[in-house]
Amino acid sequence: MSAPNTGASPLFLREAEIRRGIELMYFGQANLVRAVDERLAEQGLGRAHHRALYFIARQPDLTVSELLRFLNVTKQSLGRVLGELVDRNLVEMRTGRNDRRQRLLRLTPDGATFEAALFDNMRERLSAAYAEAGQGSVTGFWMVLEGLLSPDERARVAALRSR
Repeated sequence: MSAPNTGASPLFLREAEIRRGIELMYFGQANLVRAVDERLAEQGLGRAHHRALYFIARQPDLTVSELLRFLNVTKQSLGRVLGELVDRNLVEMRTGRNDRRQRLLRLTPDGATFEAALFDNMRERLSAAYAEAGQGSVTGFWMVLEGLLSPDERARVAALRSR
């Protein structure tokens, strides 16, 4: 059962309202990703693996450099995550067509199946929240989240949306 929706105060930029928004984002995001934590743990994987799988699924042949920008992690950290995903036959890494130094990432059939199952778990939670909030609220929510992004991040999100 959800907490009653008291609505935003007309003074929505006051500290109490900002703090409520921050708290809701923290707890909402934590609950959303918990939807996949058990499945990841069964495979000995974590949230970093899930984020990599998600973005590779969204953009087949994503370069390692592009994934680094999406995830905003160190090369060393991403190297460990990708190494584990490749070893588990969830991701394949190929040489670039035009630039042999590039490494292109793509989900294997097993990786695609696993990522789709993770997505389905998250979709259930987010769809229920969207349905409860209503269409206008969903649009407003997206606008707030987009407002938190830097111009570069907005461009990356727009590129994902156009795929």
